Amino acid sequence: MLVGKRKKYHKTTNSKHWMRKYPNIIKELDIVRPEQLWVADITYLESERGYRYLHLITDAYSKKIVGYELSNNMKATTTLKALSMALKGRIYDDMLIHHSDRGLQYSSAVYTELLRENGIRISMTQDSDPYENAIAERVNGILKDEFGLDQVFQNERGMNKQVSESIALYNALRPHLSINMLTPNQAHKQNTVQLKRWKTKQPLELNPTAVLNNSIFDV
Repeated sequence: MLVGKRKKYHKTTNSKHWMRKYPNIIKELDIVRPEQLWVADITYLESERGYRYLHLITDAYSKKIVGYELSNNMKATTTLKALSMALKGRIYDDMLIHHSDRGLQYSSAVYTELLRENGIRISMTQDSDPYENAIAERVNGILKDEFGLDQVFQNERGMNKQVSESIALYNALRPHLSINMLTPNQAHKQNTVQLKRWKTKQPLELNPTAVLNNSIFDV
């Protein structure tokens, strides 16, 4: 009864570079407020003319997408635009950590300098384990599976429009079980939400009824 997903793969991370790679400093982090931890990632979208890349920054507490940029490249200067958007919309002055994979965009001088200028600590995954950046990976999946971004777009104009509308709807309307069924926008305005904790890397028992009832609210 479950609808199978198309299996596609397109590499968006190049960690084989000479630039500095930072340690993972969030493994034991207790997330208790918005703008304590931002997670960053790049995912791809497909059009009839080829791939485009969606650079995303998500707040780990509220699950709000705070910065994004859609482009035909994965340059550090493009990723920087997503970070600049997130910084422009920042509303709290407390300590903030930026966590990402070890891609060259996030290790680049232009990117790390902007983080340091804003007093943001840098954290990176150490292995290829997706659990080290699970929130960012899950948000990618939600946008594709629930908001129609996992399709082959006919043109870039339509893709741009759907990306901006999907992110706006996701932030404003999409409830999350992990933040007590609040939307990201709601959770981002408070620091009293008791986040639910999920066990990772445990085998799952297939229960179609539970999957159908809960799968869209599992972040």
